[in-house]
Amino acid sequence: MVRFQRQPPGTAITRALLLLGAALAPVAAASIVGGETARGGWVAALSAVLLLVGGHRANHGAGGPVDRAVTEFADRLWDGAILGAVVWTAGETAVGMGALVALCASFISSYVRAKGASLGYSVEESHVTRGIRYALVSLGLMTGALGLAVWSAAALSVLAALVRTSQVASEERA
Repeated sequence: MVRFQRQPPGTAITRALLLLGAALAPVAAASIVGGETARGGWVAALSAVLLLVGGHRANHGAGGPVDRAVTEFADRLWDGAILGAVVWTAGETAVGMGALVALCASFISSYVRAKGASLGYSVEESHVTRGIRYALVSLGLMTGALGLAVWSAAALSVLAALVRTSQVASEERA
């Protein structure tokens, strides 16, 4: 006999927010690659807001494990699409390098969190860190201050990776 688990209330809304936010990331990337960085910044910001709201709902009772996994996937999609487009179109080497460092550090931070969680460690996931990263890159695209924005996002992502690594290491010693 197949048993279906009852979904938490609001799961459909949570998934809709996450899927729409994820769908907008490649649209923003297409705008960036097409030379319309300000429009790409606005679409990236809208995508980010939807992902943050959906992720908050998924982690606070309006979603299940699948929704939390979709949140993580959508965050990687956002980083890959937006920061990848910035790397691809960067007219200045410093901007491209900053976006590449931000992208790699974000992926490493996510990997450390996921690996730590799979080993049973309680590695914190902060929507604040994610939101700041999204805001920095989106505002950089909107205003043209992309160099400062991507290097700030890179510093934030490196710091998040170091904090998560230290959390795993301290739990391993305990």
